[in-house]
Amino acid sequence: MDYTTNAAPLAVTQPVSLELIDASGAATPIDAELQYDSTDPYAVTTVFMTGNSRVRWTFGRDLLTQGLYEPSGDGDVHVWPCLDAQGHAVVIIELCSPDGEALIQAKTGDLSSFVDRMNKAVKPGSESQHVNVDAAIAAILTAETA
Repeated sequence: MDYTTNAAPLAVTQPVSLELIDASGAATPIDAELQYDSTDPYAVTTVFMTGNSRVRWTFGRDLLTQGLYEPSGDGDVHVWPCLDAQGHAVVIIELCSPDGEALIQAKTGDLSSFVDRMNKAVKPGSESQHVNVDAAIAAILTAETA
């Protein structure tokens, strides 16, 4: 169902090379794609390419944006700026689930580029203009009676 009020949804995608950091601090490269869609204007998704499968994590766009500059996040996702072993600016994304935890390292420039494009697609603070609240409530009520 489409809950947006805009006729043409805006989408931003960006492939990125990330690093999975293990308990010893060793980094394993992992390909991923960042995704933003104005039909879900408060969220950003990271799709990790793991062999033949895809693992999706969706979390708040504000969490990613704030995590570029300061530690951010409560619950299952934490994001904070850091320096890698060579002194380059990176962003650490910690993902927690009942199945385990993952520590992901991304180049700050890659995430900044994505955030800039996302913010051009939907200006921060204007997300509610992309949500049709009446349609969302109707869908919830319909699902409850089904």
